[in-house]
Amino acid sequence: MVRTSIGATPYMLAYGTEAVILAEIEIPSLRVIQEAELDDAEWVKSRYEQLALIDRKRMNVVCHSQLYQNRMSRAFNKRVKPRKFTPGQLVLKKIFPYQDEAKGKFSPNLKGPYMVHRVLTGGALILAEMDGEVWPKPINADAV
Repeated sequence: MVRTSIGATPYMLAYGTEAVILAEIEIPSLRVIQEAELDDAEWVKSRYEQLALIDRKRMNVVCHSQLYQNRMSRAFNKRVKPRKFTPGQLVLKKIFPYQDEAKGKFSPNLKGPYMVHRVLTGGALILAEMDGEVWPKPINADAV
């Protein structure tokens, strides 16, 4: 801050008071404490109360967000229908637009049939061609 020879800032000369930024009101600086003429004990007490209030608000927000997430997951999981796959089952594989097999607007969306060779945990499958050739990489069960 630029100060004049009498120790006042240009803001003080123009408006008759010092400028205080918003952060200094929330977290009082030494200058704000001296202007408010609080003693150390009062300042420490008020600061402790402010910090306790912030902690309570933060805990309320965390609890609220956890409740909201639980409510949203329950609503989503209500509509999910689990699909069970067994080895030997015949399936069709989706062709996604970013894959090389997607040739255009009127090309088929599914490819196959494939046979489920193995069911892995977490919803992954190892597929095999109809001639028995096993794919080296697993595929997500959502894609069949």
